[in-house]
Amino acid sequence: MANQLLFHSWSLSFTFLPQKTSSLHRLMRLLVHFGFFTKTKVRENQEEEEAYGLAPSSRLVLRDNVASFSWLVLLISEPFLVNPCHFWADWFRGSDEFTPFENAHGMGFWDYCDQHPDLGNMFNKAMASDSQLMSLVVKDYKPIFEGLGSLVDVGGGTGTAARIISEAFPQIKCTVFDLPRVVANLPDSTNLKYVGGDMLQSIPPVDDILMKWVLHDWCDEECIKILQRCKEAITSEERNKTEWEKLFLEAGFSHYKMVASFGVRSVIEVYP
Repeated sequence: MANQLLFHSWSLSFTFLPQKTSSLHRLMRLLVHFGFFTKTKVRENQEEEEAYGLAPSSRLVLRDNVASFSWLVLLISEPFLVNPCHFWADWFRGSDEFTPFENAHGMGFWDYCDQHPDLGNMFNKAMASDSQLMSLVVKDYKPIFEGLGSLVDVGGGTGTAARIISEAFPQIKCTVFDLPRVVANLPDSTNLKYVGGDMLQSIPPVDDILMKWVLHDWCDEECIKILQRCKEAITSEERNKTEWEKLFLEAGFSHYKMVASFGVRSVIEVYP
């Protein structure tokens, strides 16, 4: 609907639609009430009619928009994700360990995507559409990325976020780490490569790790495992505040002051 409004120069009258005009007007008035569209008056054939235009929220689902959430909206409205909601009551009253999704489909989410590649592809596109916002992050928080040597995007899907980072900071060697079926046949570039694996088992050694929309998918025990694999993968042995203090005092300095600067960097003032 939003894409149709864009094609018709931001406002559209539904009088020419052949069927269900009354129902469409009712639906549009509801969406106007919730701020998803705007409503105006237009004159057509000497008669005044209702017309509808895009609001800021509806622009976010335009497929040609860089920051488009159209695939994400399509994903969360898919029956395979909606149907598990009907099992919430049974899940709350029951004692079994199956999730509502497993009760609805007989398997977990990732296995279901493996067996239904079209839905798995939709999921990847939804995650990629959200990752487009990384272009705003690298613009507004540039100091966070300056000085980084290597970065692994754990659970990075098809690599949208990592690609944006690699293009904005060519000096960073970026790796997208996800399941083999997700990264299979994706082309590497000069400072971006794809590696298949299981983040619960091991993560490629790296200076810095990026995770987006990952930990919320897992229970506490598995989150701890993922974070442990992250800690094992980070190769840096930088000193913490206590270790720096021990060095300064043993070297004969009387005191010091540490001031946070940009990202992981700090300014340390040491006094005799």
